[in-house]
Amino acid sequence: MRTTAEQTRTAGQLRRAVTAVASRARAERRGDLTLNHVAILGRVLVEGPITPGEIAAQLAMSPQALTRPLAALERRGYVVRMPDPADGRGALIAATDAGRRAMRAEMEPRDRWLAQAVEAVCTDEERELLARAGEVLERVAVYGAAVAPVEP
Repeated sequence: MRTTAEQTRTAGQLRRAVTAVASRARAERRGDLTLNHVAILGRVLVEGPITPGEIAAQLAMSPQALTRPLAALERRGYVVRMPDPADGRGALIAATDAGRRAMRAEMEPRDRWLAQAVEAVCTDEERELLARAGEVLERVAVYGAAVAPVEP
């Protein structure tokens, strides 16, 4: 499929807008978790139980780069390791109730800011359009990759 100049311009505008909203939402974060911890815990919440290697692959990290943040999440009681029934030498990582609560607490200020911003600057029609666009963007986000959305 050939991409036209208009499609490329539209894609650039969409990328800039999505990046700006994501950056602004991150600024509203609670900050109890690092962005790296949020990404890792998010993968575990969406895909788990999951192997450390699968987490690393989905986040485009080396398995070695995952070692310390995963250990920190374990120490805080947000994830647990369990034997992998498919590989007796391996482990699966699963989220705990504390991990789910920590992620909800981390996301709540972001979601609240975005809801307030949409309410303040959008018409009813635009709010409906954004709801539909969110569904479409989730599909676009996974195009060509074996990775589900990062945040549950």
